[in-house]
Amino acid sequence: MVKYLPYRYRDYSRIAAEASLAARDQGKFREMHLLLLDRSPGLDRASLIGCAKELKLDVPRFTKDLDAMRHKKEIDRDLKLGEALDLYNTPTIFINGVKLVGDRPIEAYRPVIDRELKAAGPGGKKR
Repeated sequence: MVKYLPYRYRDYSRIAAEASLAARDQGKFREMHLLLLDRSPGLDRASLIGCAKELKLDVPRFTKDLDAMRHKKEIDRDLKLGEALDLYNTPTIFINGVKLVGDRPIEAYRPVIDRELKAAGPGGKKR
């Protein structure tokens, strides 16, 4: 699950979240997400529309959604959830309620996953 927490000190983060969601609506979330990661921080409106063209999205629809901030409510909900969960860094990963903050190698997740699987027991029942 991906939640959007645009960083208020980065001018492009809100419009980049909008672009991701507009691409999601056209079935290209992952592709847009990867492009945005690759091209960050240069993510102004024109470059986002360029990404939409590159991904062969319906560009007029994408642009309309972007300009209308069609996903504003969804992003605002994500921001409120982020505040409630005290999210302050990306990525933040939750594994069965265990919060892991920051970019980590997979080895950092394995002990938590193994512990939670063991606690769940056979059949995956939560403790």
